[in-house]
Amino acid sequence: MLFNSFVFLLGFLPLALGLHWLVERFQPGWRLPLLAALSFAFYGYWDWRFIPLLAFSVLINWLIAEAFLRTKRAGLITLAIALNLAVLALFKYFNFFADLAGMIPGLPAPKLDLALPLGISFFTFHHVMYLTDLRRGEAPRYDLVRYALYIAFFPQVLAGPLVRWREIMHQFEERPYLRADAAERVARGLMLLTFGLAKKVLLGDPLAEYANPVFAAAAAGQAVSVAEAWQGVLAFTFQIYFDFSGYTDMALGLALLFGIVLPQNFDAPYRSLSIQDFWRRWHMTLSRFLRDYLYIPLGGSRHGLPMQVWALFATMALGGLWHGAGLTFIAWGAAHGLALIVALFWRRANLPMPAPLGWLLTFVFVMFCWVLFRAATFEAALVIYKAMLGFAPHGIGFKWRALLPAAAFAIIGPTSWALVHKLPPARWIAILTAILFVLVLFKIGDDANYEFIYFQF
Repeated sequence: MLFNSFVFLLGFLPLALGLHWLVERFQPGWRLPLLAALSFAFYGYWDWRFIPLLAFSVLINWLIAEAFLRTKRAGLITLAIALNLAVLALFKYFNFFADLAGMIPGLPAPKLDLALPLGISFFTFHHVMYLTDLRRGEAPRYDLVRYALYIAFFPQVLAGPLVRWREIMHQFEERPYLRADAAERVARGLMLLTFGLAKKVLLGDPLAEYANPVFAAAAAGQAVSVAEAWQGVLAFTFQIYFDFSGYTDMALGLALLFGIVLPQNFDAPYRSLSIQDFWRRWHMTLSRFLRDYLYIPLGGSRHGLPMQVWALFATMALGGLWHGAGLTFIAWGAAHGLALIVALFWRRANLPMPAPLGWLLTFVFVMFCWVLFRAATFEAALVIYKAMLGFAPHGIGFKWRALLPAAAFAIIGPTSWALVHKLPPARWIAILTAILFVLVLFKIGDDANYEFIYFQF
């Protein structure tokens, strides 16, 4: 069930909020089991066959954590992490590596026809974060209900944000509707939900109409003009931002309605003045995960420049592979890794970088990299690149109507998180938010409803 669907907005969410309020009011001890049950019901709505996988994943990891706490055998945690990654590899990467093996003459390349469970990358990384910190002696024990809720909490189970246990577990013990700021939290939650919906439906989805035909034509081997290529790439550049940040706003807003504060995931990334700044602003919780659980263990900046260069490149290439089982995704991550390496040497040389030039170079580089992220093949990406660089007919009819407001909001406008915390409590703001929500509902009813881009990861 999509966040931007009638069944969720007018069915599941009101029912879940009503049950949560009743339980919190009359049986607060049932609150966490209820939230866990609601989360599994939400997850199972997509395909009930995935419920056993999620439940089994939670149970096995919790049992191994229990065994580790009793025995202190670090090998148990290593085993659990390996099992999690093996399951992820089986569902998400088996056919990809089979295709790579098939390139070797005489080597058999078996295929598995497995549906990719939604959110498997995200809940796998949640397991990894908790288990790694448990082995380090940083994470405490949690009972099965709390651990299941940490892994499966429905606002973030499908596409994040990636939440560390220390950011959320203590909030499960609160009585959210007894807090002095309970009404303010609910109001901010409703505003974040509405703004996220508006970003997705009113800004992101119309851009898909600009981007999809261009990339489809490139994938089919058809000619793409210069105007079409720039239109498609710019459209996708802003579409993926409004699609994913809109989802995150909705996730943060929904969590607030149930008394949980989730971490921010975006901070106006297209205002970044460097590639390092971009990754501090884009998918912030993934960047933090890659830094703390991959880059630093690979050596980070503590063991000399050659090791740091290797760690940067390997981290970003693996981050690209995490996004999708394809060589284009690895190339996308590797390109960002190389850019971070260039930026590292630039800083070590103490070379200046004027802010306007830094912004322009960063934005153009990120935009060109999105071609690898979106294109179905390298051949399709090459068609787009050739057109963008002028090796194609110029074309006519550049569409800008949806691009202009999207660019203004993404580069100039405030983030939803900043906006809802700056707006004062006022009746007119509540009325405008309600009107915006109704307009979005009408838009959802009229048009095709696009899934969130990051659901495929």
